[in-house]
Amino acid sequence: MPELFVTNYNPNFTGVSATAATVLRQQKARYDLALVGQPLPGCPTPLTRAAAARVTRNHPPQDRPFAIWHVRRNPEMRSAIWLRDIRRAPIKIVFTSAAQRLHSAYPRWLIRQMDAVIATTDRAADFVPHVRAVVPHGVDTDVFTPAPDRASAWAELGFGGSHGIATVGRIRPEKGTDLFVEAMLRLLPRRPGAVALVVGRAGGKHEAFLSKLKARVAAAGLADRLLFVGEYPATELPRLMRALSLIVQLPRYEGYGMVPLEGLASAVPFVGSDAGYYSAFSDEGRVGQVVPQEAPEAAAEAALALLTRAAHPDLAEAAREVAERRFSARAEADGIDAVYQELWQRG
Repeated sequence: MPELFVTNYNPNFTGVSATAATVLRQQKARYDLALVGQPLPGCPTPLTRAAAARVTRNHPPQDRPFAIWHVRRNPEMRSAIWLRDIRRAPIKIVFTSAAQRLHSAYPRWLIRQMDAVIATTDRAADFVPHVRAVVPHGVDTDVFTPAPDRASAWAELGFGGSHGIATVGRIRPEKGTDLFVEAMLRLLPRRPGAVALVVGRAGGKHEAFLSKLKARVAAAGLADRLLFVGEYPATELPRLMRALSLIVQLPRYEGYGMVPLEGLASAVPFVGSDAGYYSAFSDEGRVGQVVPQEAPEAAAEAALALLTRAAHPDLAEAAREVAERRFSARAEADGIDAVYQELWQRG
């Protein structure tokens, strides 16, 4: 019977989904585990919540004092608490927290009920109780890999131009999509051959925001070089990443931020705003540049400088090396395993 249950209740593939899938692909060789809720790419077929609850209550793991439920969202915490405290299932609950700000009252109450909390950064650890370890999210360096020939990889995507720049994520003010657009309107006239991509979807209430951005690009006469390409399937994202020459992420808030890591693993440098864990990813400016918040001019200048350097293989090699050495999914799985083992050993 499973000793580990990993929950994913959100039907949309979000950043949380991506990080859960990445580490779960590492964990499936280590544990007898089950995914609960919605499917994740490259992961076992999920159990329904009801089926997982039945298995947990009626078939505890033979060689463990209890099963572990690893949760990452409020509804997942709530259902695990109900299972442990109301249905008296033999489980302990582990929660991963990436938020670098104070949670509202209800999530704070839920987090206080956890048996162990894993923070993704030292900053995130300041806002939650019961932190057993700080374990940075890792990138799957077997999935995100460099292109043998980046120019050919870019040409195969069919977006035109000689090289690509992208921002990836939901289209909304919090993610700084407008700041990316403003930075590219400054950069593209100075960088012939470059094509910029906005990868992601706006969602209902942000459609007007997207329409304004498209109008801004059209008014600048750059609609053929600054493209809104929609959301990429998770299975296709590695192909896109390895074809790019630069990632630019300019969020106003970011709890952690996996996109620059996926770029680094693909041997692609990045420009990022002063948010998330971007400063650590940059390796003191060696493979990325962090610029102030709300500074599209600075982002454009940093992008221009990195694109000039990006032609040198040393930068690509350094980017890949940082991802493998400091931020791999394998290292994340090792850090999480230490928390699990401590719980099981305490019994």
